[in-house]
This record gives sequence, structure tokens and C-alpha cells, in this order.
Amino acid sequence: MTPFIFALILFLLAILGAPLFAVILAVAILGFHYLDVNLSVIAIEIYRIADTPVLLALPLFTFAGYVLGESQTSRRMVRFTQAFLGWMPGGLAIVAFVSCAFFTAFTGASGVTIVALGALLYPALTQAGYREKFSIGLVTSSGSLGLLLPPSIPLILYGIIAQQMNIGANVAINDLFLAGLLPGLLMVVLLSFWSLWENRRNPIPYKPFSVREAVAALREAIWEIPLPLFVLGGIYGGFFAISEAAAATAMYVIVVEVFIYKEIKLSQLPAIIRESMVMVGGVLLILGVSLASTNFLIDAEVPARLFDLIKSHVTDKIVFLILLNLLLLILGAILDIFSALVIMVPIILPVAVSYGIDPVHLGIIFLANMQIGYFTPPVGMNLFIASYRFNKPVTELYQAAIPFMIVLFAAVLVITYWPALSLVFLQR
Repeated sequence: MTPFIFALILFLLAILGAPLFAVILAVAILGFHYLDVNLSVIAIEIYRIADTPVLLALPLFTFAGYVLGESQTSRRMVRFTQAFLGWMPGGLAIVAFVSCAFFTAFTGASGVTIVALGALLYPALTQAGYREKFSIGLVTSSGSLGLLLPPSIPLILYGIIAQQMNIGANVAINDLFLAGLLPGLLMVVLLSFWSLWENRRNPIPYKPFSVREAVAALREAIWEIPLPLFVLGGIYGGFFAISEAAAATAMYVIVVEVFIYKEIKLSQLPAIIRESMVMVGGVLLILGVSLASTNFLIDAEVPARLFDLIKSHVTDKIVFLILLNLLLLILGAILDIFSALVIMVPIILPVAVSYGIDPVHLGIIFLANMQIGYFTPPVGMNLFIASYRFNKPVTELYQAAIPFMIVLFAAVLVITYWPALSLVFLQR
């Protein structure tokens, strides 16, 4: 059987729903077989992943996010942000953006954000006087806000992949956490300004600031508000390594949600652990076989040949970045973020570094595009989740999400062509 026929069969199996890790593993096995390389390198690659100390952060932060998703954290966060920001003109829209960004940063799954926060925010927006089309578009697009903010699971996963590739540049997860802060904030700010502009002829009544409500909201959420400071302060204050911060966060979340708020019973924890670890296990399995496949690509000099091919047609770094953004937007619409990371980063990263792009900056560009891809027509995942959650035709969501997509794409262009926005806190 020729490699072409074998590759065609694998492609058809992938289309028909074969497990992604099996398809990638088959590609790696086939590639190493034709290169006469011992297949034990695949097992070695999987072991190398398991031996990575920072890998512990992935399941621990994921578990903490799942616990928060099962509790009433979403309701408390909405009440808290509304108490302190709701008095502003267009304040409820800003509340939605801030709440979704916080929630997605910790849960790492935008679908969870739409399901958990959408039930609170969508009716609140329409009842406050926002147009239905605007409200549904806001909730759908906000579901992926926060992917650039620590302790975002995709940020950690990108860092692990980049570290395993040994590209000659440091890609510390601490640096990725810092690099995502200003770009993530930029997206929230631009969306907030656009929401104010969009509703300028539709004055929205808003409640005056109430000290009593602010204090009550603060007291209700007092145990969850410190979480971002707990993570960032612990890491950059030198108290925790990344994996230690993840362990401390998981323990803190258990204590708060199980023993203080008592919203999750001890008997529920095994089910939450099982659900979160199934997701992590799937990601790690794909990650292991993908890095094995990456070794085959490197041995076959695929990145070098790809760079030579691109360089022969694209000599300008700016043009390369434009094409990269378009490619990532398409990938974000057809692949979930974890699959996109483990499949595409090993291919794109060496080429981007060859163009002089900082690997940390590339990570922020990659995730910023994936964030938009979640609700990019016609197949963005959030569009279908929102359609199911709010019982709306998906075509209606296409129209509602497009203005938000344009605003976020403008933010992506700023992030792409102004590297200092991502790297200002780093010693580069």
C-alpha cells in the first residue's frame, strides 16, 4: 500500500469520526516506518510528556475550573460585577464581558461559559432594554473571552508544546500568563466601547450605584474574588511554581465551594474529578501522539521545507502574519482549541520563529484567533452551543455575532502588529 493511499484512508477515517489520537498516531507510525526509525521513539515521546513537571498544572487547573462551573460562582460573579460596574452607561454589557472573561479564564471552556452565564446574562440584557439581536450576539461572542487570561488551560498547553519542541527560545508559562494580560484586557475594552457606541441611540436605563448592594455582593463573593490575585500573586511573588499554584488553587476551590459555600457535596467530587480528568486524559493522549508525529515531521524536514516554500512566495513578515491570522481563524472555526494547539503549533511555530516572531507573542496571536474562531460562521462551536441553549436558529446567530467578530478581529490586528503589547512585561 503506497503512502498516498494510506494517507487517503486516514483522511477518510478522520472525516467519518475516527478518534483524532488514533489518526495522528497512525500518521506517526507510518512516517517512522518509511524513515526506518524504530517505533519505540513514540513511547519515548509519550514518556517525555509525562515527565514534564509543569504538566501537573493542566489537570489541577482543569479540575478547579470544573468545580467552579458546578457551583454558583457564575451567579456571584455577575452580581459582583453588576454592583460595581452596572451603574455606568452600558454597564450591563460591560458586566457581561468582564464576567465571561473571568469565568472562561478559570474554566477553560467557552461552551461552559455560555451555558452557565448565558442563562443569567441574556434575559438580564433583554429586560434591561438591549435589543435581542445585540444581546444574543454579545453572549455568544463573550463565551470565549478570557482564553488569554491566566490561568487559561490553552495558555498552559501552548507553553508545554513549545517547551517540548526545543526551538532555542524560552517559552515559560509564567511569561505566557503575563503576555496575555494586556491583549485580553484590550479585547474587553474594545468590546465595551463598541457596545456603548452601538447603543448610543437606544438609551438603556441603569441603576444608580448602591453602596448597600455593592457591600452585599462583595460579602457574597468574598472568597472567590481573590482567585486571580491568588494565582498571579503566588506565581510572580515567588511563593509558587506553576504546578504548585495549580495545586493550591484546586485545594482553595474545594475548601471554598465544598466547606464554606457548601454548594457542592463531598459525594459529588468523584464525579467532577472523573469528568474533568476524562477531558484532560483526551488532551494528553492527543498531545503525546502529536509530539511523536512532530518528531517525524522534523526528521522528514517538513517545517524547513514548508518555510522554504512560504519564503519563496512570502518574503515579508507582515504578509506572513496576515496569512497566519486568516489560517488560524479558519482553524478556530473547524477545530476545537485543544486539537488546533496540538496539531498546528508544532508545524507553525518553527516557521514563525524563522520569520523572527517571538514564540510567546505567537502563542498570544494563536489563542486570540482561536477565541474568534469559536464563533466564526459557518461552523464556530459557540454558534451551535448558543443556538441550542437559547433555542435560536443558527443563521440568526451568524448575523448577531458578526459585529462582535469584526471588533475582536481589529483587536487581533493590534495584538499581531504591536508585539510590545504582549511582551511589555517580559525581559525580551
